[in-house]
Amino acid sequence: MSTPGVRRSMADVRPTATFAVEGQPDWMVVTDDAVWVTSSNVNHVVRLDAATNKVGTIVNVSKPCSGLAAGFGSIWVPSCGSHSVVRVDVKTGKIQAEIAIGPADSEGGITAGAGSVWMASDKKGVLARIDPQTNKVSAEITVPSGSYAPAFADGAVWITSTEHNSLTRVEPQSNRAVVSIPIGPQPRFLTVGDGSVWTLNQGDGTISRVDTATNKLVATIAVGIPGTGGEIAFGEGSVWATVFQIPMSRIDPATNMVVQQWRGVGGDSIRVGHGSVWLTDLTHGKVWRLDAKHL
Repeated sequence: MSTPGVRRSMADVRPTATFAVEGQPDWMVVTDDAVWVTSSNVNHVVRLDAATNKVGTIVNVSKPCSGLAAGFGSIWVPSCGSHSVVRVDVKTGKIQAEIAIGPADSEGGITAGAGSVWMASDKKGVLARIDPQTNKVSAEITVPSGSYAPAFADGAVWITSTEHNSLTRVEPQSNRAVVSIPIGPQPRFLTVGDGSVWTLNQGDGTISRVDTATNKLVATIAVGIPGTGGEIAFGEGSVWATVFQIPMSRIDPATNMVVQQWRGVGGDSIRVGHGSVWLTDLTHGKVWRLDAKHL
């Protein structure tokens, strides 16, 4: 497959900050004043301060996995060690609660919206809804089997099914899955922005774009990054995808085309916030902060 976009080298990228994170930094979430990142092999969730570019609070969580979510004054951490969701105070880093429901898969996700926190809890097809007022599961919603990664957008929860090559829309008002949309092969990670849900399809390295107003697949974008792992994020007017060896691919939502693609060291988790792209180098224990306007 020919590589789309403009090829760049990671050797030419100059981070505005480099954070040394013990272990293997992976999942990230952006908050108002920081970025939080997990390091499962050392049982850490680490706060990276956006104002000072320093490593801050370190929270001990047993094998954090399957994403991070921010909402309701807390960071929500799925644990593959205790098979639970750990609630951490976003200001103090103190553990506030531990909800006795585990993620369906270590490679999944968790999201917040409509007054709740949402996580796939069974690979057979269960989306758990957690009430932050009670720290208990308030509903378990049937979704297609092999659904692991949810995201919240435009009043609905969206969850990919790697097994069925689909994106399912769940309505919070009824706690029901209302439509499943066929998309690219083996979708897992997803992001939201510009009136769309964007899924990274591990089967062929494409990105599917689904319009949240019409529930229709409107674009399939050849990115050339197939394989397991990876991540996708939206921000600074672009869609950003990552896998090992090809740490960043930048997609323009106006054209649905890859406009830049970097090869080299780094990759596997990516987020956008505070005017920056945040990219993990899992293998070397680093998180890079990159100026989005000067890439």
